[in-house]
Amino acid sequence: MRTVVVDCGSGNLRSVVKALDHVGFKNVVISSDPDEVGRSDVLVFPGQGAFRNAMVNLIQADLVKPILRHIEAGKPFLGICLGLQILFERSYEHGKTEGLGVLKGEVVLLPRNVKLPHIGWNQVWIRKGSKIFEGIDDGDYFYFVHSYHVVPEEDVVASTTDYGIHFVSAIEKENLWGVQFHPEKSQKKGLRVLENFRRFCEEVL
Repeated sequence: MRTVVVDCGSGNLRSVVKALDHVGFKNVVISSDPDEVGRSDVLVFPGQGAFRNAMVNLIQADLVKPILRHIEAGKPFLGICLGLQILFERSYEHGKTEGLGVLKGEVVLLPRNVKLPHIGWNQVWIRKGSKIFEGIDDGDYFYFVHSYHVVPEEDVVASTTDYGIHFVSAIEKENLWGVQFHPEKSQKKGLRVLENFRRFCEEVL
């Protein structure tokens, strides 16, 4: 099972790889090479930074097509923070920017009546039975760093979190998993999410 952590210049890659290694992923590599991304069994897209910059980097590196082919083939994909957001049709961060469009919906700013960015530990409320949260209790805490959140237009919501509003903190649709929090920074609960993802990958590959 070859796992590629997509490098689109957003940083925070080594901590993600370390966490994946810790929960039993093998042959984890960091790459921005479209051929290597195309040969992957599992893709993990972590992210810190701006939506527009990420999409520009993906386009310039010719990574859009191999990522879309991977998803369309039914192979496992995990998007973390920005990696969740780029799955949607558009974002309004620094102006309107088109995303990958794999999921219907958009990415918008959190309410202005709360401190931005949203940084720190917050509770996750599990919306429906989800493989993402097996072994995790409703209301457990995860670590967040973001100012924008996804607004899906289809039934993909796995959890919500309260911060001025009830925003979507995780999605699940077939081979797609996405979390707004950072599992690699969320200690035991975050590692359990990544372990659940590994088990899912082993089931479907």
